[in-house]
Amino acid sequence: MECYLDNSATTIPCKAAVAAANTAMLEVFGNPSSLHRYGFEALQMLERARAELAKSLSADSTELYFTPSGTISNNTAVFGAVQLGRRRGNKIVTTAIEHPSVSKCMDRLEEQGFEVVRLLPDSDGNIPLSRFEAAIDAQTILVSAMAVNNEVGSILPFDRLQAVIRQKQSPALLHVDAVQGYMKLPISPKKCGIDLMSMSAHKVHGLKGIGALYIRKGVRIKPYVLGGGQEEGICSGTQGMPAIAAFSAAVGELSDTRERLQRIAGLRDMLLEKLDALPIVTRNSPENALPYILNISLKGIPSQVSVNALSARGVYVSAGSACAKGHRSGVLTAMGLPAERIDTAIRLSLSSYTTEEEIEFCVDAICEIAAQLRKKG
Repeated sequence: MECYLDNSATTIPCKAAVAAANTAMLEVFGNPSSLHRYGFEALQMLERARAELAKSLSADSTELYFTPSGTISNNTAVFGAVQLGRRRGNKIVTTAIEHPSVSKCMDRLEEQGFEVVRLLPDSDGNIPLSRFEAAIDAQTILVSAMAVNNEVGSILPFDRLQAVIRQKQSPALLHVDAVQGYMKLPISPKKCGIDLMSMSAHKVHGLKGIGALYIRKGVRIKPYVLGGGQEEGICSGTQGMPAIAAFSAAVGELSDTRERLQRIAGLRDMLLEKLDALPIVTRNSPENALPYILNISLKGIPSQVSVNALSARGVYVSAGSACAKGHRSGVLTAMGLPAERIDTAIRLSLSSYTTEEEIEFCVDAICEIAAQLRKKG
């Protein structure tokens, strides 16, 4: 038996996604910009996919744009929003636990003279709304905060930030990186007052190489990727139709977000009950974390040693974010955790396909590692 618990890094494509990609590659293979039958058929497929994703957000299809990845979505949103608002202020409010595709944009903007405020989390990874309230002011032109942290699963107060922006009479646009939250939490950009929201297909059983960006109707950001004007100029380049078709099919399979969230919460609770009984385990994720993500430390075992030992037993996890390979976790560091906990941390991340049998298998493997450590001690 094997147990794949690295779903925050990537998920297995669902069968519907693979079938849709196959159709796009072999049957509807035209360029959506071509003015002939194959082009028209591809364009129809493109717009059906756009409508499917828009439906999942209770949004209009004209507010949904395809990009090559969640990273491109984040870059487009951040740089586009700043270019749009730079005449009205110079301040950006974000957090110290953002994904590198946002945090490195902030580094670049800081080099260009923008004031970037990075809000620190509490020791459990949560960031209270009060910290945003203290930071946002009339000079703030962008607030960028992830919906769910990719390493510890903390859920940020993204759905209450627009109220703060209005209260402070700020001109800021609100950008939410929802790569880890999309189709795992019920998110409606309109209800939450989100102006820009990023998503990625391979986190929800689609294919790698495709993302999406929600842009609220009426918001006109400048494009970051220039070219032939596809996607209304927001992200130029010939659309990757196999990946787009697969993205749409995967989203269609995951329509019961609340029901799945409840089931995953049950599996996470089962996992926690068993792990909390092990003296070697320290929990790093907060109590109110998204159930799909659990970060723990295994006392005395370096992260990569745990990953390798578990992999040898058919259990696949990660030593934090897959996008921060070889670096000490910036998220756990920002949380102020001791170095020993940071250096022994691993992330277990579940998916819609995770089973009780896999949870049992994972715990047994961790117990084996703990037993080996005791013998060596």
